[in-house]
Amino acid sequence: MSNTKKAYIAGGCFWGMEDLFRTRPGIVDTEVGYLGGQNENPTYKNHPGHAEGIELTYDPNVTSLKEILDYFYRMHNPTTIDQQGNDMGSSYRSAIFYQNEEEKAEAEEMIAIVNASGKWSSKVITTLEPFVSFWTGEDYHQDYLVKNPNGYTCHFLRFEESFIKG
Repeated sequence: MSNTKKAYIAGGCFWGMEDLFRTRPGIVDTEVGYLGGQNENPTYKNHPGHAEGIELTYDPNVTSLKEILDYFYRMHNPTTIDQQGNDMGSSYRSAIFYQNEEEKAEAEEMIAIVNASGKWSSKVITTLEPFVSFWTGEDYHQDYLVKNPNGYTCHFLRFEESFIKG
């Protein structure tokens, strides 16, 4: 598929994010892994500074980065520092890993839209971090909630209505 793009985001445990994104229109593939940390070849047991994140491969003719970020802001709490549900620590931070200035500008615009909506009681604290590399997580983490349907997740759709108007 030559007409695909990739997006890199983190918002808590990667299992729940992957499970919700996998069924979104335009999402071609999902991988869980590690982003934004201090070591090469991180693992679940050794990923200092890395966020648990996802790599989304998407068809830009079906969905856009803005639509992906809109859903991202509805399925996790972007107002908590280093925490989602019971998961605490910088591995569970809310972050967007932008690949170029256009993506950074789109992320900044979405943060402004979400903040202006007043749907969250606090301001968005999602960090915007330059994308450096994505390290694919271990096989047992991939598609975890498909393999373990009763597994833990703190992700769910908090708002049905899109932040994007029109």
